[in-house]
Amino acid sequence: MEVGLVGKPNVGKSTLYRSLTLADADVAAFPFTTIAANVGVAYVTGACPCTTHGTACTPQNGMCHAGVRHTPVKLIDVAGLVPGASQGKGLGNQFLDDLRQADVLIHVLDIAGLTNEQGEPAKGHDPEADIRFLTDEIDRWFTGIVERNWRKITGKSRHGTHKLDELLWEAFTGLGVTHAQVASALRAVDVDDADQFTGEKQTQFATTLRQTAKPIILAANKIDCDAAGNYSRLKDAHPLTPVCAEAELTLRNAAAAGLIDYQPGAADYTVVDELTAAQEKALALIQEKVLDVHGSTGVQHCLEQAVYSRLNYITVYPVENEHKLTDGKGQVLPHSHLMPPGSTVRDLAYKIHSDIGERCTGGIDCESGRKVSKDHALSDCDVIKIITSR
Repeated sequence: MEVGLVGKPNVGKSTLYRSLTLADADVAAFPFTTIAANVGVAYVTGACPCTTHGTACTPQNGMCHAGVRHTPVKLIDVAGLVPGASQGKGLGNQFLDDLRQADVLIHVLDIAGLTNEQGEPAKGHDPEADIRFLTDEIDRWFTGIVERNWRKITGKSRHGTHKLDELLWEAFTGLGVTHAQVASALRAVDVDDADQFTGEKQTQFATTLRQTAKPIILAANKIDCDAAGNYSRLKDAHPLTPVCAEAELTLRNAAAAGLIDYQPGAADYTVVDELTAAQEKALALIQEKVLDVHGSTGVQHCLEQAVYSRLNYITVYPVENEHKLTDGKGQVLPHSHLMPPGSTVRDLAYKIHSDIGERCTGGIDCESGRKVSKDHALSDCDVIKIITSR
């Protein structure tokens, strides 16, 4: 699964990316600092089964800190978006290409209004306009796909060789759109055949499909600089999360250096090593201006809202020994996997390896110790042993 960071240039996308991944990314106060997409690994958190099973785990694809498991997610910091991207303006074509496989988007806004439409330094810009322009650009992009394929779609549909939903799905498969999402969008706009699917209906379909296929989380970044009160003005009309990416990056760098103990998403930190006067002042300011006011920097919350709330993914733990919760090497709860809602034991088996998926006959729920079928629906935090045929 992939999470895309999107938004205008110079709103803090790359800083937010660095705070989530601690990877290098260019950061500067001018448009199009990010030319090629930065791709890295971030981590969502959740309670680790090691706490309920009373055992110390040995994670191999993430980490566990004080019973909190960190599971990896692919994160893409795409090229900055400007109005007209759907027509190729700015780095529009590259932006849309980078966006294709993202399952969910985090739209980073400069809530302080310090960048204009082109991502240039400014004062008094209304961030509400940025919320609208991003959705408008993706809607136009989706509408353009329908229009470019319309002659072929109508021809096949009217000859009865293919159904409308199947033809539209074929047109959108390169964007990671599912057949179920296309069919649902068609039902929502009340369209049964190609003759009904014209003009306004196409626009409505594009908007509806975008809402389900590319759901958006709104990150109100630079919340500490919002002297104009934009967040308070807009929060009732839009689902904004207050964010300070720069504060999160500072906290994570300090934790990586062993200066503080900090859990991503926490409301405070603990000093564990001697700080310089400048470091102590900077961290105290973050505590006072960001953590005490908003409860966190908002960065981790945006990521987990995207994965858990919008996509409804769950975390599952496969093991080979249902009694010791180990793999073949004796590692305890070694892997955590994010799975889409409705996933089954067989889906988990295929996630591990195609050969295991093909030979899967069922599983063992390690919490209850009972056998379950290969079609058994998984729940969050399940620990499962896969049973395979010889």
